[in-house]
Amino acid sequence: MMFMGEYNHTIDAKGRLIVPSKFRESLGDEFVVTKGFDGCLYVFDEEEWTALEQKIKTLPLTNKQARQFARFFLAGAASVEVDKQGRILVPGVLREFADLSKDVTLVGVGSRIEIWDKTRYEDTNTFEDMEEVAEHLTELGLSI
Repeated sequence: MMFMGEYNHTIDAKGRLIVPSKFRESLGDEFVVTKGFDGCLYVFDEEEWTALEQKIKTLPLTNKQARQFARFFLAGAASVEVDKQGRILVPGVLREFADLSKDVTLVGVGSRIEIWDKTRYEDTNTFEDMEEVAEHLTELGLSI
């Protein structure tokens, strides 16, 4: 499944957030929300989450960074269900982590969805230096 698009919504005082119908169609009624990089939350459908869990299981327990990585993704993870209004309840610990209080941006990024505080998203993702970024991606094997 490829998620794409950018949607602005609000999160209410109880932590309920509308998931855009385009995303709900692919996510189903239950999926996983967890801490992400850059101060946002990651949303994975069940299949992608299971694949990530399997990768994490292969990490050596003897490696401190591997333990930290597993802790980061798994300890904060929550399985959420969509209610009749198309909303999910984002747990308080995750709302606090991503600084979600009112205006929220949901972004489809391939295999996952990111949930951002709208201001943080705009401040973090200026896209002003995309030519330079694109040059560095050739080192990772991506050329356009």
